[in-house]
This record gives sequence, structure tokens and C-alpha cells, in this order.
Amino acid sequence: MELDFDKLGGLIPAIIQDSRTKNVLMLGFMNREAYEKTLELNKVTFYSRTRHRLWTKGEESGNFLNVVSIEADCDRDTLLIKAIPEGPVCHTGTATCFSDDNSYGIQFLSELQDFIVKRHKEMPAGSYTTSLFESGINRMAQKVGEEAVETVIEATNGTDGRMMYEASDLLYHLIVLLTAKGRRIEELAEALERRHNKKKENYDKDC
Repeated sequence: MELDFDKLGGLIPAIIQDSRTKNVLMLGFMNREAYEKTLELNKVTFYSRTRHRLWTKGEESGNFLNVVSIEADCDRDTLLIKAIPEGPVCHTGTATCFSDDNSYGIQFLSELQDFIVKRHKEMPAGSYTTSLFESGINRMAQKVGEEAVETVIEATNGTDGRMMYEASDLLYHLIVLLTAKGRRIEELAEALERRHNKKKENYDKDC
């Protein structure tokens, strides 16, 4: 990748983003040597403007930033590095340098499907997920129906805790079915967003 290190006197800013939560973790600077070291180690390495040397994030604390992808902006003078942090990122002990919170939230569903996709590829013996894939589409679809019924039962005659437990099972089995069909949970989100925007557009017109 050709980068323009000359614009800022040999340095380029590197924005570090959590590849899972999409939160911005920190901003640092790299010279060409730091960039090459990052590629070599697959761990984010900066150039310290105060210590005038390279430093790999986590070399003292153990809180490394493991690189997932590196992208340059349109001017080739800024980097967006998606990484997976090992522990807190900020020297103050917080999860990021901009906010204390870097929780998964709804993004965990994407990571869960990544795990299920890995199970689908490797099919390890003794795994419940493997047994679902081995049972075939019809059985997987049936399991989704069974979990949906159990969720309804708990919602109408059970407790909120049991309802949430069964709803979690329902979502898990739905993601397994989606994986078997070569589809992603993000596609469901996109479909819902399109329907929501269309309904909102029609509502705005009616008003």
C-alpha cells in the first residue's frame, strides 16, 4: 500500500477501531517503520513523538491491539486500522481513549454467527452446533419452530427470565439455520431497516 508520509513530516495518523464493536479506540501516529512493524507483527505499532522511538501498543501492559484490517483514506495520508484489543486500550485503564464503554451490545450477534460459521466449516465432533448441521435443513427449521413455541409459552404463562432464556435459544437456532442457508443475521437487519424506512416514508407522506 502506497502511503503519503511526507505531508506531515514523515508521520501519518492511525485511527484504531474495534473490529467487533466498531467503536473508535484511540488515535496514534506511525512513520514508515512503525507501519512496516505493524504489518510484520500483526500488532499495532506506533511512533512515539515524545520518546522518539517505535512502541508496540501493549509491549509493557500486555494490552495488545491485534490487527484485523488496515485501510487508507482517499488521500493515502490517514489509516483506519480495525483491531481486536486485549484488555483496556487507554493508559488510564479505560476501554477506549474516548469513552469508558466498549461493550458488544447488538454487535455480539455478528460475532456469534462468525463462531457458528467456524463450527460449520470445521464440524468438530461432540459439538451441539455440529449435530444441528448434520441433522439437515428440515430439522434445523423444526428446531426454530420449537423454540418459537417455547418462547410464546413462557411469554404468556411463564416468567420474564424463562421467556428471555427461550428467546435466546430461538435466536441461536435461527442463526444456525441462516448459516446453513448461506445467509447472515446482518441481512435480516438490513431487510428490517428497508421495511422501516419505507413505512416511515409512507407515514411522513400521509402526515
